[in-house]
Amino acid sequence: MNLTLRIWRQKGPEDKGRMVTYPVDDVSPDMSFLEMLDVLNERLILAGEDPVAFDHDCREGICGMCGLMINGDAHGPQRGTTACQLHMRQFKDGETIDIEPWRASAFPVVKDLVVNRSAFDKIIAAGGYVTAPTGSAPEAHSTPVAKANADAAFESAACIGCGACVAACPNGSGMLFTAAKLTQLSLLPQGQPERYTRVIGMVDAHDEAGFGGCTNAGECTPACPKGIPLNTIGRLNRDYLAATAKGANNTPGS
Repeated sequence: MNLTLRIWRQKGPEDKGRMVTYPVDDVSPDMSFLEMLDVLNERLILAGEDPVAFDHDCREGICGMCGLMINGDAHGPQRGTTACQLHMRQFKDGETIDIEPWRASAFPVVKDLVVNRSAFDKIIAAGGYVTAPTGSAPEAHSTPVAKANADAAFESAACIGCGACVAACPNGSGMLFTAAKLTQLSLLPQGQPERYTRVIGMVDAHDEAGFGGCTNAGECTPACPKGIPLNTIGRLNRDYLAATAKGANNTPGS
């Protein structure tokens, strides 16, 4: 395939940035999207130009490092797929593809398509610790967990922290990510001791990081490559209201 790429180029956080057009030919439909960018970068380097900076690591849809807006869609047109697992067969010969970084005030651009997602780390850190006794592993069935709770907890634990939910949200909200990280603990016995202090701390960290508020636009779940459901945010809201009623704060032991 022969394609035209319009890519966001930005030298640094303070640079204004702009869209730059690059023709790319002889693209195999079996290439992944990132492999196609690798081919472009090889040609740019050979021409003495600065390659396009973009995040990547495992390239298996697991690590959450890759994050691109492709024709206005987080991770591209194929639902339930990260950018690294998106293949060029999803595009047509002669197509023009717009490639941009995540757009959110909490995710400032570092360079080109790379953004700083350390705001997610601050939310995780605000969750604190999980009280768990040390020693040998407990008997497998010594702590019963309802199957519905276990399934929902594992569903939330699938979140890879890529930030697609934030990029897709018109408010730049990170509530789906925050809710997923809370739910994977709040539905299990191990997460109960700090359940209410945790939700207060993580929601406060979310707001302080500059994420927007959730208004139930519902754009986050379709963009999530792991399909975290929207009702996960409902669980967060219920826990937050309960924590407020209990007078909990983000101080351990409160």
